Amino acid sequence: MKHASKAKWQVVLGLMSVFVIGNLSAGAQPPSQGNAPSQTQKTAGQQFKNIQVLKDISAEQLIPSMQFISASLGVECEFCHVERQMEKDDKKEKQTARKMIEMELAINKSHFNSEVEVTCYSCHRGAPHPVGVPVVLAEAPKPAGPHVHDEDAAAHANLPTSDQILDKYLASVGGAEALTKIKSRVQKGNLQAGGMQYPIEVYSQAPNKRISIAHPQGRSSITAFNGEVGWLSIPNGVHMMTAAEREAASIDAQMNLPAGLHDLYKEFRVRPGDEINGRATYLVLARDPNMPLLRLYFDQETGLLLRQVRLMETPLGLNPTQIDYADYRETDGVKIPYQWTLMRPNGSFAIKIEQVQQNVPIDEKLFVPPSQEGGK
Repeated sequence: MKHASKAKWQVVLGLMSVFVIGNLSAGAQPPSQGNAPSQTQKTAGQQFKNIQVLKDISAEQLIPSMQFISASLGVECEFCHVERQMEKDDKKEKQTARKMIEMELAINKSHFNSEVEVTCYSCHRGAPHPVGVPVVLAEAPKPAGPHVHDEDAAAHANLPTSDQILDKYLASVGGAEALTKIKSRVQKGNLQAGGMQYPIEVYSQAPNKRISIAHPQGRSSITAFNGEVGWLSIPNGVHMMTAAEREAASIDAQMNLPAGLHDLYKEFRVRPGDEINGRATYLVLARDPNMPLLRLYFDQETGLLLRQVRLMETPLGLNPTQIDYADYRETDGVKIPYQWTLMRPNGSFAIKIEQVQQNVPIDEKLFVPPSQEGGK
């Protein structure tokens, strides 16, 4: 029973870690352990053993690329790799994977000017083996609506502008003046993952510092960003975030996100959004060369943000992270979600807040990276 409990805790900790850094396989350690971006980044071939096809990409991009393959095929690392001996070529699947990666890169180079348009997921769709024969349906498929090219602006002419949607979002949460009055926030509640529940605290400080501390099995699992660097607990110790991970963490750390989106992103487009829990939405696509691609779904009626989808680029495709927001409540003149659910292809967890305190002192030591504390 004790062993089973420990195994469940390890699963939960792994789920929490994966939302920032993906699957850190045994034998493949994170390449960046410093407190600042490396001035001389290593390639994957320099950092890891026996890398052949992707040897020239940044070492920081290798693990996210492997994560993309895992999600696209619906498999774990051991499908291609020998456990704890990742460099070995014993499995046929690893040889096949190399050929498939070469094929993908060649197709995109020849037909799409090296833009990543065709990916593993284009054919695999979450299965180890692509299906080459159309599926026979018991019922006639529903007729699809007319196809509209994303570039066809005329097809979206009746939608509100991005400024109108973002202004309504800002007003719906209380307005810029109310937001700027909140300098700190302490949230306490529970994290639910893998059928288990653990206490969690989230400390936020304006403008962009945030640390969450969960307590699975009485231990501490940390994800932190202090405005410059980020770090989080992993089964092996502490992982210092890569540049791409810091960009993603910086979005969550924004205390004044509704008013600050224009500072983070320079290009916005509006499209019809999905229905989320029975609510019609507008989709705002946000782009900036220094930030992850962002899809924001706003409630058409209330203006509140219901869903955020971050897309992290890898050499093989985009890794998605989805965050759904719910249970908005007014606290000190500002509406904030008391529940958010984080989802990726390989798992999900939910955080439900029970207590919120704002404009309270927060110990600055919480935002000091571990290496600056003597490795504690």
